[in-house]
Amino acid sequence: MKIHDLMSETYSALSGNKARSGLTMLGIVIGISSVIVLVGVGQGATASITSNLSNLGSNLLMISPGASRNAGPVSGGAGSATTLTQADAEAIKQNVSDVSVVVAELSKRYQVTYKGNNTNVSVVGTEPSYANIRNVSVDNGSFITDQQQKEYSKVAVIGPTVRDDLFGADVDPIGQVIKINKIQFKVVGLTVAKGGSGMSSSDNSIFVPLGSAQRFLAGRTSISEIDAQATSANTLSAAQQEVTDLLLSRHKISDSTLADFSVMNQADLVSSLSSVTTTLTILLGAIAGISLLVGGIGIMNMMLTTVTERTREIGLRKAIGAKSRDISMQFLTEAVMLTFIGGFIGIILGWTAAIIITKTGLVTSKVTWQSVVLAFSVSALVGIIFGYYPARRASSLKPIDALKYE
Repeated sequence: MKIHDLMSETYSALSGNKARSGLTMLGIVIGISSVIVLVGVGQGATASITSNLSNLGSNLLMISPGASRNAGPVSGGAGSATTLTQADAEAIKQNVSDVSVVVAELSKRYQVTYKGNNTNVSVVGTEPSYANIRNVSVDNGSFITDQQQKEYSKVAVIGPTVRDDLFGADVDPIGQVIKINKIQFKVVGLTVAKGGSGMSSSDNSIFVPLGSAQRFLAGRTSISEIDAQATSANTLSAAQQEVTDLLLSRHKISDSTLADFSVMNQADLVSSLSSVTTTLTILLGAIAGISLLVGGIGIMNMMLTTVTERTREIGLRKAIGAKSRDISMQFLTEAVMLTFIGGFIGIILGWTAAIIITKTGLVTSKVTWQSVVLAFSVSALVGIIFGYYPARRASSLKPIDALKYE
């Protein structure tokens, strides 16, 4: 059978019952669009997490107080532990050769007010080097200085989201006085917007001198985190081991499983979170794939019904010389054509839905060409697999039996 004749017969067969063909394709459309959207959500989550962690800085070690993994709670657990001090940060700075920059932090969420406006944000007491190690740039004014740190100055550098909440968009906040936990702080800087979300976003944070945070806000000398930047990506693991050994020695702990601190390697953190989101993407894709399976069953059901309805036609074609492979090819082509058309519509619908979802800002859906090609290939495979049995059944009919069929 010529290709032109094959396509002409396929068009006639599918357009002869448009309602049934449309409903059959609907399962494929829903399946393909679901795969694209859900896989896109998983890939978007991976990209977002990787981007947010990269914005924190590069080659970072994050040392937190409290019990390390597999150990019991220390001083109330990692959330409220007070086992790290500035002396620990200074010791790391002086004794760990594979570390170039060390910064101590004391972070806590406080209610911040300006006249009639208020917001609840993370206030980070830190040192001048924080801006370099965490890639924080100042858009207006200046970041915390060594002099302000020494003098326990009540100054604050705010993120753009905080500025918008307290003063309004595009308002210059420099020189204004805000109240953090009812304590007055003068705004001396505004950071550049970095994007991202969550409690660790610098856009929604306020930075004050570490000493000021300890004396006026927290009322304690302990710190909540130490950030150490390795000299390079190649020395990150070595630096992590050096920091761990040093702190175990300083805290007089012989068994590392009983450590009252934890050291997180940024590279390992990125890898672990990426692994989790990849698993999530596969899971979401598998869930969406179930609808494709249902769509394939619908195609098989339709084609089997079509074979029964066209039994006399098949007998007549065979009687005038059509070969079994011609009959098989015709029915298989009809099944594949249904999935191709359904797959194409599903790709457009899924891509559009992903764009709409992203624009809502609730979640990011990142559609890639790989996921589109995969979805389209799967739809073609579904057409071949679920169209094969009906096509074979049609081609195996004997002409004399088919002609006698009522």
